[in-house]
Amino acid sequence: MIKPKQLKHGNHIGVISPSYWFEKEDISMTIGYFEKKGYSMVQGKSTSMKWGPFAGEPQKRADDIHCMFSDRNIDAIICARGGYGANRVLPLLDYDIIRKNPKIFMGFSDITAYLTSITQKTGLVTFHSPMLISYKKRFVNYNFHIMEQILSGETDIKIEYPKSLSPRILSQGSASGPIWGGNMTLLINRLGTSDHIDTDGVILFIEDLDEYLYAFERMLVHMQTAGMLKKIAGLIIGELHDFKDQDVEFGRDSDQIVMDICGELDIPIISNFPCGHGTYQATLPISVPVELNAVGQKPYLKLLEPAVIKE
Repeated sequence: MIKPKQLKHGNHIGVISPSYWFEKEDISMTIGYFEKKGYSMVQGKSTSMKWGPFAGEPQKRADDIHCMFSDRNIDAIICARGGYGANRVLPLLDYDIIRKNPKIFMGFSDITAYLTSITQKTGLVTFHSPMLISYKKRFVNYNFHIMEQILSGETDIKIEYPKSLSPRILSQGSASGPIWGGNMTLLINRLGTSDHIDTDGVILFIEDLDEYLYAFERMLVHMQTAGMLKKIAGLIIGELHDFKDQDVEFGRDSDQIVMDICGELDIPIISNFPCGHGTYQATLPISVPVELNAVGQKPYLKLLEPAVIKE
C-alpha cells in the first residue's frame, strides 16, 4: 500500500475530466469553493475538451492524467465529474508514471473504474470522494469537512451519518478489513477482466443511481453468483439515489432485496450510508483498513490508520 502525501492549505489541486465533460461555468463556480478554502486549483487540458459527451478522445484524457501525476507542482488530483468513458481510457494508462509519482486521486461514479484499477495495479491509495459536480447545486459542508479530515491525515477518524440522513442497520455486528467498492455498475463491469477486485475479507461498499429495483436485484445476484459477496467481512449500501419501481410493483424495497440475497452471510450490513450520488458523500480511502460498527442505533465507519503520509 502506497500512501500519498497529505493535503495542506495552499497546495495545488489539479482538475481533470477523465470521463464526461463539465460545463465551464460550473467548473469556475465549483473550484471557487476550494479556492475560498485556501487551495490553488489548476485545470487540466481535459476540462476544456469535448468529443461528443466525452472530455476529449480517450488518449487525450489518458495524457491529461499522466500530465497531472508527472507535474511536481500538483499535489492532488480531483475529477470534475463522472459519466461514462473510463473503460476506454484504462488500457491507455501508464501505471509506472502513477506509481513513481504518488499523489491524491479522487472521484466517484464512473471514476470508480480509475480508483480500483490504480490501487490494484500500483498499490496507491485512491479516494472515493466528492467531485466538483458534487457542489454544483450547493456547497455541502459535511462532504468537504470529511474530505479535509481524511486527506490531511487526521487520526481516529470516525465517519458517522449526518443528522438529516437516517441510518439503517440491516444486520448488526462489527467487522474490520480493507475498504473497497464504489459504483455497482462499474464494479460489475470489471468482473471477468484483469481489473476485477478481490473482495475476500474486505468491507465492501456499493452504490448506484437511477436504477429500477429489479435491476438492483439483478446486479446483486450477479455479484453473488460471481463470488464477490461470498467472503466479504461487511457490507455498506450507500444512498441509492433516484431508484424507482415499475408499474407492476416489485414488492420489495432495496433493503429487503439486500437481505434476501445477503442476509445469510452473518456480517454487519448497513444501508443509506453517505456515499454515492446523494447529497452526502463521505470520502472513503480505497484499500485502507477500517472498522464497520453496526452495533446499537448509530452505525459508523472508523479508519484504523491514516490514509495519507503526514509531513
